[in-house]
Order: sequence, then structure tokens, then C-alpha cells
Amino acid sequence: MHFPSAMSPTPNPSPQGELRIASVTLVADCGGALYWPEEGLLVVSDLHLEKGSSFARRGVLLPPYDTAATLALLGLLIARYAPRCVIALGDNFHDGGGADRLHDSDRVNLRALQRGRDWIWITGNHDPEPAKGIGGRFAAMLAVGALTFRHEPTRKAPDGEIAGHLHPVARVTQRGRTVSRRCFATNGKQAVMPAFGAYAGGLNIRHPAFAEVFGTLAFTAHMLGEGRLYAFIARRCMPDA
Repeated sequence: MHFPSAMSPTPNPSPQGELRIASVTLVADCGGALYWPEEGLLVVSDLHLEKGSSFARRGVLLPPYDTAATLALLGLLIARYAPRCVIALGDNFHDGGGADRLHDSDRVNLRALQRGRDWIWITGNHDPEPAKGIGGRFAAMLAVGALTFRHEPTRKAPDGEIAGHLHPVARVTQRGRTVSRRCFATNGKQAVMPAFGAYAGGLNIRHPAFAEVFGTLAFTAHMLGEGRLYAFIARRCMPDA
């Protein structure tokens, strides 16, 4: 979906593909990832791999292509940035058995993406224990320079926290048109990343969980558009209907 010209963000236009968190300038890709050029570091969050097969085990049938689609998009971003390191910010699999259900072709693709680079899986609430046979290394959190990467955001966190978990989505209406998109949520000191997984849901940024994290609604939603970000102050965004 393309935003029409009427959806141009006012009064706070976001530099295309750029966020500044705790004095660090990051490339914000419209695919839902952050790239730190100086560190050669690509960050994604909430892949929720094998969500489709998890639902199928409970009798809810979804097309079983979410893992392949998610890895394909991640592959495009890795090809674009050629990172030295990839950090996946938790809920990498939808449940603790997800890694065991990976299709052989998806497992091969994942290993190809990992080849020649460091790969760090941050553990999440859906996958709190390290998985076997998926490569990379595991950590509860990771500090790199001025930034700290973890799955669940900390309430009124110290400067430089990058987290996921909440799956932020912003909803805006302008000139009679309503658009809901995944977004980065940030106050310039900390950030909550959008969910990256093809089947990952979303939580409206007007939900109280975000006010608890940021302590206020004076944070910005950087909505993912086609080739650029669209920035709206959270208090100007709409709650769910």
C-alpha cells in the first residue's frame, strides 16, 4: 500500500530510513529492520517462525508458508546491507518446539543467511530456552556501545534500549482515509521495533502498554511505508475502533 500525498506526516517528517537513538544514527528499513552502519549490525524482532505450524497443531489451519516468507524478506535485507552481525530480538520462534518443526528447505536457507557472519538469538517469552540445531549463539540481552538489545522493553528504560515484544502498530486518519501499519515506536532515547514475522500480529500504540514503557504519549510512531517512513506523534494516532 502506498501512502497518498495527503498522508505526508505533519508536523514531524521522519528522515527517510533514519532513526537516532541515544546519539546513535540507525538506518530504519521499511521492511521493519534497523541497521547500524558503524557496527555492521542488522536487527530484527519477533520473527515468530513456525507460527503457522504451531496453530495447525491446535487445529487452526493457516497456509504453512510464514517461515519461508519471513526468511525470504530477511534474506533481501541481508543482501542489501551485508551485515557482519544479525541480532534477532526474541520470539524468534512462535513456541519452544518451533525449531524442531522447521522444514528442511527453511533450515538450509537459515544456515545460508548465517554463513560468514555472527548471528545472535535473543531469547523471548515465546522461546525462553535456546533452540538446538539452528546455528548462531544465544543471549538474554546484548550491549553494543551505547545501545542495549533485549526482547521485552523496560519501563522508563535507560537511554539506548532497543526492544521488541509489543509489535507496535499505528493507526492514523487523514482526509477521510484510515491506514494501519507496523511501526517503530521511539522517544529518541529508547525504541520498540515492529514485529518482523509474516504472521506476527500487532498492538496499537495507544494501548496502555506503550504509555507504561515511555511514561507518556509523547513518543513517535515511524510507520512503515513504501520506501520511506511516516512519523506521527503517538497522541495524534487513533486507538483501535
